[in-house]
Amino acid sequence: MNLHALLAQRAASGKPVRVGLIGAGKFGSMVLAQAQRIEGMHVVGVADLNVGRARASLARVGWPEERYGATSLADAFKSGKTCVLDDANALAAFDGVECIIEATGHPIAGVRHALAAIDAGKHVVMVNVEADVLCGPLLAERARQKGVVYSMAYGDQPAIICELVDWARSCGFELTSAGKGMNFEPRYRYSTPDTVWGFFGWSEEEVAKGDFNPKMYNSFTDGTKAAIEMAAVANGTGLDCPDDGLAFPPTGLHDLARVFRPVSDGGRLPRSGLVDIAASQEPDGREVFNNIRYGVFVTFKATSEYTKACFKQYGLLTDPSGWYGSMWRPFHMIGLETSISVLSAVLRHEPTGCSKEFRGDAVATAKRDLKPGEMLDGEGGYAVWANAIPASKSLAMGGLPIGLAHNVKLKRPVARDQIVSFDDVELEADLDVVSLRRQMEDAARPKTARSAA
Repeated sequence: MNLHALLAQRAASGKPVRVGLIGAGKFGSMVLAQAQRIEGMHVVGVADLNVGRARASLARVGWPEERYGATSLADAFKSGKTCVLDDANALAAFDGVECIIEATGHPIAGVRHALAAIDAGKHVVMVNVEADVLCGPLLAERARQKGVVYSMAYGDQPAIICELVDWARSCGFELTSAGKGMNFEPRYRYSTPDTVWGFFGWSEEEVAKGDFNPKMYNSFTDGTKAAIEMAAVANGTGLDCPDDGLAFPPTGLHDLARVFRPVSDGGRLPRSGLVDIAASQEPDGREVFNNIRYGVFVTFKATSEYTKACFKQYGLLTDPSGWYGSMWRPFHMIGLETSISVLSAVLRHEPTGCSKEFRGDAVATAKRDLKPGEMLDGEGGYAVWANAIPASKSLAMGGLPIGLAHNVKLKRPVARDQIVSFDDVELEADLDVVSLRRQMEDAARPKTARSAA
């Protein structure tokens, strides 16, 4: 609760927290919208392959043009202005930056940018959950070895879920489950960029006015983003993904504790210790009453009759038995809150959530019957959706992570709703990231399995 005071001290000393942003899309724009208002935080550079888009993002969120007119990173450092450039590696390497925010959303680029920043001794705030679930535990270990912080992005749901998990455990409660709400019906699973806006509930006029990417938003709609985020939460908290993937039970706030408890106690979870999603839509399309579409939650169990009585006395919403309760946050504001991660990393040397182990995976799964020779097109595309399963199961079957399902050719048929394996595809590009992923997988296998391999 002291970040603002610590920042004020830095500002008073004439040493602002200096930040570099990679990716000026929707999330990056939201970061920039608030960064200009935070005294003591200086965005030295904004890197985007499309410099014009980056400048348009700065203008859209209200930056005066003279504030992003620095001619170089060195000029930006000295003048207090911001440099817009197309070279992410130059930004990551620049000595005048302490923390890099990676917000491209591209898993391959995100891994490379994070490695470049870590190697240059920079803290990394990984907005790019796609990259985090692909190689996050390995990246976090590299950061620890370099003495810098690798952090989830506060404001995005995984970091806020990790915060609630930490709260529950720090209070001594028996943690049962954690998750988030989202708008989901089973038929959304097969949405494509051509159908997404109808499912998302926005008109063409609303879409035309915003900076919206249909492929990215389709990854929300078809459940891919949920799988990626829940796998990341598993890796950051020690919770598990369900064996068969996320179930998306429709649930309102008043029923969180009833639904997200074990089947053995009347709930919907196969067991305690799982992540899952509270759908805000019934399978037939009706909206769930009192839903938590934009929020996150944890459920937990009282540890004694006395604690159970306190739950009732202080108005906690519980299951009918009174033993299970839930705590939630109703909203998340993504990039508008990400400065919390930057300041925590730089001023406290502490992440706001971090991948600690390879425990959950988001694997590519066929949206339709796929034929040899077809190309996979990654998150939110036409070919695959992501399923969140335990990493142990993914390793056993050789599951292809969704982050490596970009522009790769199938060499074997894959039936609809079947998980795509490494053996099903030709991986001829991005071999540096493939190698990193393989290193992470190998480290996660039991020693006996590694010896046999």
